[in-house]
Amino acid sequence: MSKILEKIRQEQAKKEGVPEFTIGDTVHVHVKIKEGDKERVQLFTGTVIARNGRGATETFTVRRISYGEGVERVFPVHAPCLAKVEVEKSGRVRRAKLYYLRKRTGKATKLDEGAEAETPAAKAKA
Repeated sequence: MSKILEKIRQEQAKKEGVPEFTIGDTVHVHVKIKEGDKERVQLFTGTVIARNGRGATETFTVRRISYGEGVERVFPVHAPCLAKVEVEKSGRVRRAKLYYLRKRTGKATKLDEGAEAETPAAKAKA
């Protein structure tokens, strides 16, 4: 039974182009939108607040503020509707899920920079 399920998972998983990003990263998600017989790519930019699952069923949640309202979208990592995922900047976090950002507004939602913030010049300042 498990061999059958494993074969199905391998067929549904993306062969290449699986994005490398972590929780706290600011990402640009390029989503393919079908309107009638036309297809276009729409950009969704935000902070990754969660990653769930593994294998073919893995998903990630991206949050952004749009016109003063918080908007979250859940994307399957291996979905064919994802054209690509680009990491704009890396964030340094100490949690696996960043659900606490939902209660924060303004500058309180900013995360520390990742490895770039750990430069010798930054350490000398501190």
